Amino acid sequence: MSTSVSTEQQLEAVKRWLLAKKPALGDIDLDLDLITGRVIDSLGFIDFVFFLEQLTGRELQTDAESVKSFRTLRSLRDRILTAGGKG
Repeated sequence: MSTSVSTEQQLEAVKRWLLAKKPALGDIDLDLDLITGRVIDSLGFIDFVFFLEQLTGRELQTDAESVKSFRTLRSLRDRILTAGGKG
């Protein structure tokens, strides 16, 4: 996606992507833990990171410390989607 896409538009794209995988959820709260809430499983995590890399146009770090950035939509917004955020 283009850099002219706002953070909120990117966040909506993430929600749509997640809800396409888990339509029964209906909606995803900003603070729902995507891992313990079983929105993302270990196999889907790699696809999720790839999707986020495509969305942001940059490679994201997925070491043990950075995984916290992927746990909720709020942390994704604040740490990854926000311009200059670090993954």
